Amino acid sequence: MGGLFGLALSASLTAGADDLAVIVNPQSGVEQLTKAEVVNLFLGRQKKLPSGATALTVDLAGPNAEKQQFYTRLVDKQLAEINSYWARLYFSGQGSPPRQAEAAEEVLDIIENNKGAIGYVERAKVDPRVKIVYILAD
Repeated sequence: MGGLFGLALSASLTAGADDLAVIVNPQSGVEQLTKAEVVNLFLGRQKKLPSGATALTVDLAGPNAEKQQFYTRLVDKQLAEINSYWARLYFSGQGSPPRQAEAAEEVLDIIENNKGAIGYVERAKVDPRVKIVYILAD
């Protein structure tokens, strides 16, 4: 029985280990977001946070597993589709893609220093400089 309990405890501790946290600056005035709001912000359809602050969306640069998970969980799209979407908007003058960050630490730094910034990192990488407003679970 102890073995089953240990297995169950281990499973509960690792549940959500690869969840992605959508994060903002704690001074943004945003307490939480809906999935629709996150979609609209990251696809450039919404330019302001619900608090009224101008949104600065921050995305991870280049193709990587974390970025792919984010867009798969958020809008069920591959990175090639997201890149194509932004190319169409950009070249038609209808929008610009999110600011690019090379790594999670850079995302955290940008959000810490910009009241209207919003980005995402693995939940395990969240620190006190930012506030979680939405979780994209596996």
